Amino acid sequence: MAITKIHARSVYDSRGNPTVEVDVVTDTGLNRAIVPSGASTGQHEACELRDGDKSKWGGKGVTKAVENVNNIIGPALIKENIDVKDQSKVDEFLIQLDGTPNKTKLGANAILGGVPLFAHVSDLAGTKKPYVLPVPFMNVLNGGSHAGGRLAFQEFMIVPSAAPSFTEAMRQGAEVYQQLKGLAKKKYGQSAGNVGDEGGVAPDIQSAEEALELITAAIEAAGYTGKMNIAMDVASTEFYKEDEKKYDLDFKNPDSDKSKWITYEELAAMYSDLCKKYPIVSIEDPFAEDDWEAWSYFYKTQDIQIVADDLTVTNPLRIKKAIDQKAANALLLKVNQIGTLTESIQAAKDSFADGWGVMVSHRSGETEDVTIADIAVGLRAGQIKTGAPARSERLAKLNQILRIEEELGSNAVFAGESFRKAINM
Repeated sequence: MAITKIHARSVYDSRGNPTVEVDVVTDTGLNRAIVPSGASTGQHEACELRDGDKSKWGGKGVTKAVENVNNIIGPALIKENIDVKDQSKVDEFLIQLDGTPNKTKLGANAILGGVPLFAHVSDLAGTKKPYVLPVPFMNVLNGGSHAGGRLAFQEFMIVPSAAPSFTEAMRQGAEVYQQLKGLAKKKYGQSAGNVGDEGGVAPDIQSAEEALELITAAIEAAGYTGKMNIAMDVASTEFYKEDEKKYDLDFKNPDSDKSKWITYEELAAMYSDLCKKYPIVSIEDPFAEDDWEAWSYFYKTQDIQIVADDLTVTNPLRIKKAIDQKAANALLLKVNQIGTLTESIQAAKDSFADGWGVMVSHRSGETEDVTIADIAVGLRAGQIKTGAPARSERLAKLNQILRIEEELGSNAVFAGESFRKAINM
């Protein structure tokens, strides 16, 4: 199935920033994909090509990436006459065309467009059947770089892993979210119902414990105490002070007191205390992206899921290092961190091979594209992070999984409590 036309354009993401949309036409019709972007990005991830012209979109334009698709990538792919179903050949051609380790020439946002769906991903990854529908990790309370207020930790998620199906998990999550919004407004004022980039509420909360108390109260109000777990994405690189090798939990305060900055051992102890008090099953980026000693230290002390995002940035070399150093036990998979579907699938397979879990993830600057929903199902990842059950660009992915669940029927199972080992279900 040869490609007959490729056309890229600049559209807008959920933050109102430009991003790349690509149309790929074959003899069977039109396929379209839109590329997301992140707010707290790892310095080791693939290059997202921006124009840098401060007079337009504050330098965040994607004109160069669009031109790269229309003038370089598109014509080259059409000329090569590659079968679009041969994903590895398409991706290898794009990697060679770019010729740089982190996609700085053409940009990962230019290379990513035109990705197929869950059955194709399953074939490429060689995953067994039945398909596994992922547990949605719902970011219901925002802090860190995704929201105002003083809360340092970036995301607090509810995890409806005790639900019997994806449909029921969605219902439970949505009910807890609505309770949380109501409680937040009642305790912190009407404006506390306003949402952050990923749809979670963002009240003026001062500490992680305060956030967790509010979430557990919402879980109780919805009737799911003992049936709903919690996860956190700390995004600690955002508040790591490299020179001092300490963590500043008051990093959004320009007058932060240096005497209150803490060591990784103190931060690890804080996590341990929180895990004892609350039903926390997963912590993402508990330490900074190059604080390897801290990651390995924490890994030895915990049996929860420890998710590497900034640490690994979906990069095979960093994943291998994390595995070798016993720094984590799960990968956060973001396709636009590495740049092609083939590389993303390989990153997941490398992680699965060493007993890691894999969580497929959106970015904070999202679009209505639903590709990651198909990737999560096709890979048997067992877990997906798409934000709160609010804002259309977040719900688009979750609604897609509802459609897939309906389509597959008995040919799919829900990951549930086995989300960390869904590949083996």
